[in-house]
Amino acid sequence: MLQAQRGAAAPTSGNQDHASIETAVLDRAVADVAEKALAWAATTPRDRAALLEQIVADTYAVAEEWAAAGCAAKGYAPDSVEAGEELFSGVGTFMRMANAFHQSMLDIVETGRPQYPGPVRHKPGNRIAVQVLPGSGFDKLLYSGITGEVWMEPGITEPQVQETQAEIYKHPAEYAGVSLVLGAGNVASLGPRDVLTKLFAEGKVVVLKANPVNEYLVPYWEKAMASLIEKGFLRIVSGGAATGAYLTNHAQVEDIHVTGSDKTHDAIVFGVGEEGARRKAANEPLVTKPVSCELGNVSPVVIVPGEWSEKDIAYQAAHVATMISNNAGFNCLTPRVIVTHKGWAQREEFLSALEATLAALPTRRAYYPGAKDRHAAFLVGHPEAHQLGNPEGDQLPWTIVRDVNPDNAGDMAFNVEAFCALTSETALEASDAADFVRRAVTFCNDVVWGTLSATVIAHPSSLKDPVVGAAVEQAVADLRYGSIGLNLWHAMSFAFSTTVWGAYPGHVITDIQSGTGFVGNAFLFANPQKSVVRGPFRSNPAPAWFATNKNGAAVMRKLLAFEAAPSWRKIPGLMAAALKK
Repeated sequence: MLQAQRGAAAPTSGNQDHASIETAVLDRAVADVAEKALAWAATTPRDRAALLEQIVADTYAVAEEWAAAGCAAKGYAPDSVEAGEELFSGVGTFMRMANAFHQSMLDIVETGRPQYPGPVRHKPGNRIAVQVLPGSGFDKLLYSGITGEVWMEPGITEPQVQETQAEIYKHPAEYAGVSLVLGAGNVASLGPRDVLTKLFAEGKVVVLKANPVNEYLVPYWEKAMASLIEKGFLRIVSGGAATGAYLTNHAQVEDIHVTGSDKTHDAIVFGVGEEGARRKAANEPLVTKPVSCELGNVSPVVIVPGEWSEKDIAYQAAHVATMISNNAGFNCLTPRVIVTHKGWAQREEFLSALEATLAALPTRRAYYPGAKDRHAAFLVGHPEAHQLGNPEGDQLPWTIVRDVNPDNAGDMAFNVEAFCALTSETALEASDAADFVRRAVTFCNDVVWGTLSATVIAHPSSLKDPVVGAAVEQAVADLRYGSIGLNLWHAMSFAFSTTVWGAYPGHVITDIQSGTGFVGNAFLFANPQKSVVRGPFRSNPAPAWFATNKNGAAVMRKLLAFEAAPSWRKIPGLMAAALKK
């Protein structure tokens, strides 16, 4: 059984870790894109927009095959709720990013920079927040009541925001070079999305190394991004840790982006074993080229106490259960600790409803390597954990560790990303709701590991209360996370792409935690600090991405068709599918 280590799940390439590598093939892939680096720099925004348009069309053409491959690997039935989830997160979020960059390219052609919708608001800490969602009439209808903001680093003014947008498009040759993207094995869209960010936001040509866990997707990625591959701007290779190590040290690779764990980052930058540990302690990196990374998190969900109706309880139980169950819990943004108020009269009612909702969901295949060992390690540390559902074979139960002592800052529940179908709950003592919110912020910032993402859930009456509402707004400002959701799962910051996705800035390489740098960022901001997404406390109908929405797959197919070619003519059919019971 694995020993739980602070941070995210340790990397694994399965049998690929010991496989031989064909260095000539890898050298050719790097050389191919390196030869085209200046050609990419010379590609105009208009021509880049045309490439993105083709990528969207090619992705839609292969979307069903792409999603079906993911479903087969993860054990999902083709028309299940889970299949809709795979279609949305695995394919749809890539298409949405491509569309967002497409619009930005057109904006650069017309005005020299992407045109964000606004407004721009002043926020605590000498910061401004630029509203980036809704960005169109379509957004207002399809994501009713939802907004997204990108908060800038302190001291940045709106004129500075506009002056520094799309910097790489002013002198693109200065940014030309080769990026290596080390893809993630859990979400089908992650590697391709990272490719788009490197190409269109950072100006690099790319070698994408697929993760062995999901390298079965490479044929579909090659079809979706064929226009980039044909022009020599992208190459896709497969392999395990040895392949990754060879490429990270390749002389023609100028920078690296990795989605994985802090252990992955440390292995790349400092090496492995005792010598790697020594180098990290002495801050003597082996790899000194720039490394951006998204590395996981013990993501908290803060439940602000209030007076909730039965329907409120049921809705938010479904909301949080979706966060936990999505992708069988194999997400860097899966909630790992639910923070409640010890004195909340409805705490037990909410937690019981959450457990009942999870128990009613089908358990899922634990497809990611090491999941059962990580789950077992948590059960050793917390044998009192509640295990829910009826797992069979290679499945795991939904698992909640309740009432973890918040004074035990070293508890694995606060320090280890379980990376499986497991979360925990802790209750803070506080004199009232506003005091709880302040204490929760301190707890999340100072005790819980990582800075990637967090969600706060608060009833409208709480937000209207002058004291509690002010405390919640201050919490949004003070939480040191790269993405924050208010009444909306923070994962939507990842999905929208006009927001930015990554760790809160400031980590050093010897304590990298959730990483450094942002992906997405379709408006090409130079100085983002974090994203904030907000939604209604309850939506009617419930979002299609809820795990309890039996019609989710049908809605997601309609939404994907819309993303492929947005049209008002498609709205009635999409809305009818969403409203179907």
